[in-house]
Amino acid sequence: MQDTRLDRLCFGSGPIGGLAAAGGDTGPERAEEIAVAAVEAAWECGLRSFDTAPSYGDGAAERLLGTALRGLPRDRFTVSGKVGRRTMAIADPYRLDGAAARREPRFDFTAAGVRRTVETSLERLGLGRLDTVFLHDPDDLLGPALDEAVPALHELRRAGAVGAIGVGTTRPRAAEALVAAGAVDTVMIAGEWNLMRRSAATLLARCQEAGVPVLAAAPYASGLLAVARPGPGLPYLYRAPSPWLLEAAGRMADRCRRHGAELPQAAIQFPLRHPAVTQVVVGMRDAGEVVANAARFTTDLPEALWAELDTLWAGLGTPPGEPVPT
Repeated sequence: MQDTRLDRLCFGSGPIGGLAAAGGDTGPERAEEIAVAAVEAAWECGLRSFDTAPSYGDGAAERLLGTALRGLPRDRFTVSGKVGRRTMAIADPYRLDGAAARREPRFDFTAAGVRRTVETSLERLGLGRLDTVFLHDPDDLLGPALDEAVPALHELRRAGAVGAIGVGTTRPRAAEALVAAGAVDTVMIAGEWNLMRRSAATLLARCQEAGVPVLAAAPYASGLLAVARPGPGLPYLYRAPSPWLLEAAGRMADRCRRHGAELPQAAIQFPLRHPAVTQVVVGMRDAGEVVANAARFTTDLPEALWAELDTLWAGLGTPPGEPVPT
């Protein structure tokens, strides 16, 4: 019997999209093979929620996810997509060698753009509907998002192409504004609610008050919390971590070991400690990562560990030079 706790773990397709788009040393055919195997492993492990976006690998993630899900019973899985952000600043933001070329990201929150994006996403996925559609990083474009994108999504919902309407962002205040306006049914916040960064506390409290469920993405902070012993060379929110962050992560890893646990187990489970959070979204690149994450997510951890980690975090203070979330 599959562990029902895995209903609360969502497969994030960003890494497979980046892998397929960038290609690199693996080559496009091998990249596709790895990506499809990752989705298949997620299904075998019991994951039934999948998140994607047209900007993940410039459409590659949607195409690969659709290929892997084809033939599976549609009423047994959910797929969330996104509108607004057309491209990422880097085709493969999960690449760690710093060699990926940067580019100007593109956005389109117009009604026509939203309709076109949903139509294209459904074609790539081979699906008739998206269970949830998130406004993707509308942070500096809240006006167009509210005036054009949201009404267009309501039209698509009436037509049966879209289910819930949400916002997916790294900026808590942008999400708070949309929740306050009653414009969204759900929120995905990335990188702002994890063991070492809890800047989304106010957002989560307001979502809880409003009855708006939250998906917490990037529990590993893009890599630093994904290993038992953090060290140099691992990214923290897609940049090199400072010595302060490395030391803090190491202290958290020490606390975990004292309780017979590992840092990634605590990191992936932490977001669900807040009652507003209903799912954790983790980007997964290959089948090995999927299997490891499923095991980490379902490992029982002692309550005393959480109390120690909370006390440690409260005593850390704000990292020097850390930007204030907006």
